[in-house]
Amino acid sequence: MTDCLLFDVDGTLVDTNFLHTVAWHRAFLRFDLVVPNWRIHRAIGMGGDQLVPALVGEKTEADIGDKIRQAWADEYQPLIEQVRPFEGAHRLLAEAASNDVVVVLASSGPPDHVEHYIDLLDARDIAAAWTTSEDVSETKPAPELLEVALGKVSVERASVVGDSVWDCDAASRSGLPSVGTLTGGTSRAELIEHGAVSVYEHLDQLRADLNDLPYVRLDETA
Repeated sequence: MTDCLLFDVDGTLVDTNFLHTVAWHRAFLRFDLVVPNWRIHRAIGMGGDQLVPALVGEKTEADIGDKIRQAWADEYQPLIEQVRPFEGAHRLLAEAASNDVVVVLASSGPPDHVEHYIDLLDARDIAAAWTTSEDVSETKPAPELLEVALGKVSVERASVVGDSVWDCDAASRSGLPSVGTLTGGTSRAELIEHGAVSVYEHLDQLRADLNDLPYVRLDETA
């Protein structure tokens, strides 16, 4: 039985959520849209295609959604050098792989961001596959990203690791169990409410429980 862990990247393995919040806040301000940082933070984990209409409405999305996303990219670019992996991230990925678990990095980030994070995590020889924004037309909480990620590997069982309710929602919609982390700033109660089977404060705590994580057979999710 070949197992696979689908890892969210931003906010789960690398410390980006608050930097993304700053970048989105500044991007909205470019268009005189004042969105409180707390609301932006609670939307982090969605892809930009979902986040913009969720925060400023469908009309604004239709009128200037692409311009806002470009402004976010411009604002985030100088911040990306501040990104660091969370303590224990490399150890978690390496031990999972050493236990014959197939590691897939399921991200909808821009390709250059994902490549940068993979290097920060020293994960090129660990991850069997990864995804980027170029792989999907609809991001989390839609299930497409996880389905595309699973399509890149040959496995029989899978589980999802993420830091946001959007990760948990996408897992549920895919018929997969999810495990939450507190690394992105979402509460334990919210993650459990959205379907997380268990929640970990530190990645080393998650690593210690690798043999006890929940999996579901993929032939049961069809």
